[in-house]
This record gives sequence, structure tokens and C-alpha cells, in this order.
Amino acid sequence: MNIFLVIINLLVFLGLLGLVFFMAKKHIKFSYRVLIALGIGIIFGAVLQLIYGTESTTLSNTIDWMSVVGSGFVRLLQMIVIPLVFISILGAFAKMDVKEKFVKSGVKIISILLGTTAIAAVIGITTAVLFNLDASNINLGDAENDRGITIETTAEGVVDQTLPQQLISLLPANPFLDFTGGRPTSTIAVVIFAAFLGFALIKLTKHKPEIGEKVSNGIIAINEWVMELVKIILRLTPYGILAIMSVTVATSDFRAAVDLGMFVLASYVALIAMFVVQLIIIALTGLNPVTYIKKASEALLFAFTSRSSAGSLPLNIQTQTARLGVPSSIANFAGSFGLSIGQNGCAGVYPSMLAIMVAPLAGVEVDAQFIITLIAVTVIASLGIAGVGGGATFAAIIVLSTLNLPVVLAAVLISVEPLIDMGRTALNVSGSMVAGTVTARTDGTLDKEIYDDQDYDELTASSI
Repeated sequence: MNIFLVIINLLVFLGLLGLVFFMAKKHIKFSYRVLIALGIGIIFGAVLQLIYGTESTTLSNTIDWMSVVGSGFVRLLQMIVIPLVFISILGAFAKMDVKEKFVKSGVKIISILLGTTAIAAVIGITTAVLFNLDASNINLGDAENDRGITIETTAEGVVDQTLPQQLISLLPANPFLDFTGGRPTSTIAVVIFAAFLGFALIKLTKHKPEIGEKVSNGIIAINEWVMELVKIILRLTPYGILAIMSVTVATSDFRAAVDLGMFVLASYVALIAMFVVQLIIIALTGLNPVTYIKKASEALLFAFTSRSSAGSLPLNIQTQTARLGVPSSIANFAGSFGLSIGQNGCAGVYPSMLAIMVAPLAGVEVDAQFIITLIAVTVIASLGIAGVGGGATFAAIIVLSTLNLPVVLAAVLISVEPLIDMGRTALNVSGSMVAGTVTARTDGTLDKEIYDDQDYDELTASSI
């Protein structure tokens, strides 16, 4: 290893971060900064790999220091997941009029999330069959085998449970444990706990209005406090994206990526097809899908680059309320529930495609019974998927184990996982925004003037 070369690499990296900082000082749009940082990261990572090669100790030491920025950003996103989900749901109840039909709206949101996940599973299965995806054609390397061991360890607590037992495990027996993120299903457990507290707040407000109002005001104040914390972290996005993409590209095995190119192509065909379905659903409610694309684009770009549904939650909610005309309570419910229920990309398209891909290797016949079972299991498994990295793996573990397929084979795509995860995350976030928009539209509470208004400011101009 050459220390001098490592220092040179890091000085260049710091210079690129300085360029991003300069763009912020020049008030370049946030979405442009994220996109430019993404491009810079890809180019810088490719140059590093071209110069040093993936096996270089100089590169590995450079990556170690660069990961302080990239991995640090991801950890900060993970830090805000649980408090953000918890306070967002409570905030929705606190801002909700007692007379609102919250149960009806909540059931509708969950039904849309799960229904679209079923459609996503069908699209994933169809795409995998059309592209003739087969895991038996993939040679597992050291990275895949190591990842497989990790997945098997993670799956130990899941594989031994029946499907009803897995559903019961979603309930928060100890909510304080779930606040620590100590279980794979902690996110949905916190959602359930917050929903119960919200129902209790509605009852309290009915029976003791003065106390209920005080509690609601306190929750709203804490909600604003947490959102300020979120804004601080979101300001770091361009820097985090630059570092993440640099590290990802510099350490990627492009030969493996070429071998798995057909799966990457098939994945994006399925993801785009599902996005088109979401737009059709929007259109069926009498709304212009092109307007939806324009107004949701910044939130979807952030989701794509950050690969974090949870980190995208503030922009998700802001997009719904400020641009799509969705009431705050419905936007909070749809955004928060969408983090852990029915993620179209991570819990719909991905595990269904993976199961079709793995089945031939396991000697399982892909017939009508298998496909119907796969769709049903995929929808059920979509309950409780975490909103920050790893949710797709958890969904895959549940689906594969329930269908008696080897969970270790969920590691076959590790070399192209980041590339696919970008599209999956954007589809997840779009799914939750569609659920909120459609619910508000069918409830008659969507502000059509706001939705149709083409004169709108940059989503993040006042907050980032």
C-alpha cells in the first residue's frame, strides 16, 4: 500500500465534496445537486477502479476513509427511522379531526398497498418467466457465499416459524425493544404501537377534550422538532450520495454484473411496468398521471439515490400535502404505513422474481399452484418490511423459506444489489404516495386545485 496515493485519493475526494458544498452556496436546486453528486460519484468510483483494481490495498484503504461519509450518512438515516415513523403516525392522529373517518381511510390505504403488491408480484413472476431467469446458471463466488452465510444466520429465527407465527411476531410484545430496532419486524411493530396510541388519543379527545388537546399539541410540537432533525440530515444527502456511489462503483465486480445483466434488465422492466400500473391507477381516479410524475419526481429521485424509503418519508409527505393536495392526516398514514407494509419493489417485484429464479435450482416445478401460492405468500410477507436497507432481503427470506426454497440463494444477486435497490426504493415510495393520493381522491378530501396547479416551487427550497 502506498500511503501517499491514499492521501492523494482522499484529497481529490474532499475536493469533490467541496464542489458539492460550493453548489449549495450558489443555491443550485437540491434535486440538481443530488443528481450531479450521483454522476460525480459514478465517474470518480470508475476512475479509482480503473487505476487500482478491486484487489488493491490502496483502494481498500481509500474506501475505508470514504465510507466515513457514505456509511455515516446511511447510519444517520437509520437513526431517524423509528422516531420518524412513530411521531409521523401519532402526528397524523393529533392533526386529525375527530369526525374524520380515519378507520375507513386507514383500511383503504393498507388495501391499496397490499393490492398493488399483489400486482407487483404478478408482474415480477411474469417478467422472470419471460426472461427465463434461472439461478442455476450463476456461479457463486466468495462474496455470494459469505453473504449466503449471513442470510442463513438472519433466517434462523424466521424459518422455524409458521406463517401464522410470523404474523403474530409483528405485534409489539415489548414496544421498547422495538424502538431499538432489535427485531426484523420492529418497524411494523412501532407502526402498530403508534396506531394504538393514536386511537387512544382520539378516545381521550372525545371524553376529555382539554387533556386531549394538550396531548395533541405536545405531539405536534415533537413532530415539528423531529422534522427539523430530519431536515438537518437530508441536507447531507448530496455528500452521502457522492460517497456511496464512489464506493459502490469502485468496489463493484463488473464481470459479475455482466453475468447478471439479464436479471438487472428484467428487474427494471418489471419495476417500470409496475410504475406504469401505478400511473394507470392514478388515471382511473380522474387525475392526470403526467402531473403526478412531475410533482413526485424530486421525492422519487431522492429515494432512488439514497436507497432509503424511510429517509424519503419527509419528502414523501411534503409531496403529497404541498403538491398533490392530499390532507396531512392521510399523507402521514400513507407515508408511514408504506415504510413497512406492501412495498411494491422490495416486497413485491423482488422476492417473486427471486423465487421463480431459484425454483429450478431447488427442483421445484413452477406450475399454477406454485405461482398462486407465491403471490399469496409475497403479499403476506410484505407486512413488516423495514424502510432502510435490508427490507428486500427480509422479504426474500420469508418468501423462500415459506415455499421451502433455500434461503442461501438470496445471495446470488449481491454484486448487482445496489443497482437494483435504487429502482426498488423509488417504486416503494411511489407506491405509498399513490396510496395516499388515491385514498384522498376517493374519499373526496383531495384538493384538486393543488393537484392541478402547475405553478409550484421546488419541494425542498424552504427546508433544505
